[in-house]
Amino acid sequence: MQIVRSILGPIQTNVYFVYSPETKEGVIIDPAAEPEKIRKIVSDEGFRPKAVFLTHGHFDHISAADEIRSFYGVKIYALDKERETLADPRLNGDAGFLKQNVRVVPDVFWHDGEEFQCLGETWKVIWTPGHTPGGCCLYIPGEKVIFVGDTLFRGSYGRYDLAGGSFTDIEKSLKEKLFTLPDDVVAFPGHMDETTIGFEKKNNAILYSSY
Repeated sequence: MQIVRSILGPIQTNVYFVYSPETKEGVIIDPAAEPEKIRKIVSDEGFRPKAVFLTHGHFDHISAADEIRSFYGVKIYALDKERETLADPRLNGDAGFLKQNVRVVPDVFWHDGEEFQCLGETWKVIWTPGHTPGGCCLYIPGEKVIFVGDTLFRGSYGRYDLAGGSFTDIEKSLKEKLFTLPDDVVAFPGHMDETTIGFEKKNNAILYSSY
């Protein structure tokens, strides 16, 4: 499985392009902005997008989603609990930043704990509220990788002071869900550089934080 990262949009969001070198089929995770650049990367990498996956509904992760869906004729997937955030610019942050009426209605809603087959691997959806009510992480055990959106950052964690955020929830999401994964799982966050679960179990700021 090939993973390509591109940093796009006004808040420097990580957009991930995940594809199989054998089948040349792939998915785009969190198409943040600049759809023309997303299309160029897809073309340069030479794969066919089969879906758009969203880790959560904030505008800086979804602004190009509709255009990418339309251009490639694919479906958008997100967690069922993120429906309202995706649909409401006041909740997804667009109303207070870009003011471009950013909203997305996914074609398919996942459920917490759901497993599905994609690119020859089993993916597992893990509901990780705290940054948003319906944020999720996408875990691929066979590849030992997880896409964590804005739930986890290297040495830190996502904001919880935005609409629907909760320190208690994000603390539980990290300690009771993500930190139970194997140490060698590589975590790809929505901003900044990748990390490992093992590193975060020992060094993440959530271990020393309190509300």
